[in-house]
Amino acid sequence: MSILTVRHLTRYRYRHPVSFGEHRMMFRPRESYDQRLLDSNVIITPKPSALRYVHDVFGNCVGIVRFDGTLADELTFESRVRLEHLPDAGDYSAETEAYARIFPFAYGSEELPDLQRSIERSYPDPDRSVERWARRFLNKHGHTDTHRMLATMTAAVREDIEYATRTERGTQTPAETLRLRRGTCRDFAVLMMEGLRALGLATRFMSGYIYSPRAADGSDRHRGGGHTHAWVRVYLPGCGWIEFDPTNGIVGNRDLIRVAVTRDPHQALPLSGTWNGLPSSFLDMDVEVDVDDCTGDPGFEPQSLQLA
Repeated sequence: MSILTVRHLTRYRYRHPVSFGEHRMMFRPRESYDQRLLDSNVIITPKPSALRYVHDVFGNCVGIVRFDGTLADELTFESRVRLEHLPDAGDYSAETEAYARIFPFAYGSEELPDLQRSIERSYPDPDRSVERWARRFLNKHGHTDTHRMLATMTAAVREDIEYATRTERGTQTPAETLRLRRGTCRDFAVLMMEGLRALGLATRFMSGYIYSPRAADGSDRHRGGGHTHAWVRVYLPGCGWIEFDPTNGIVGNRDLIRVAVTRDPHQALPLSGTWNGLPSSFLDMDVEVDVDDCTGDPGFEPQSLQLA
């Protein structure tokens, strides 16, 4: 078990003072048997007039922030959390129901109604390029080992498609990612989701952070550090939801800190909101994310919510 800390800073800058409308933030990690939140702290500047938390339709924790019309030329959200993280070392193949270890298989009648929306495809595939890509990972001469297929697809996305950060908001369609052979972690996740949905598997979009310690040569061990991160969840009977990170070829939750689980990326924005002013007033936005291992370090003291 590790103790991880996350600092997530988002800063908006404006040429002239503007006022701010409602903002929605998704910074708080989801708690589970493998991830336990120890303490959290968020500092918002300028000070909002109200803040409340709700659970969305997927059970994610969403903070809703309102302002009282205060004018400012900068808006910042700084979230700090500390959590216990337990990497899942389970044998997925042994835990999966025997009939689901070989693909294709069908979900049971009790589970299918709740999984149906996670099987439905969300992006156009007019020439079936995404489906053809997904079928490359099936055994053409007999049944396919389900876990081997999933692991192979995860590794193939990492190896065959160039990883590149992109400042523009939004996600490429899976067909665009295949055509460009380039994308962000969100693009990688959506491609794998849609490919598996084309094969009839239930998948969900995961958003959060990745812990990327330095390798011996000083480089980052994982891609996607310094930003929010995205990956995929796949449902297998008996085993439940398993996480796959096609950006880094990771199977399981190792180094992954989940914040949001959704059906589609647009439902998992870390921060969104409105402002009032001239369109020319907006200058830029920058994001800083730092994830550190502080196991055995008592220096991070519990703090409560702060509204600066």
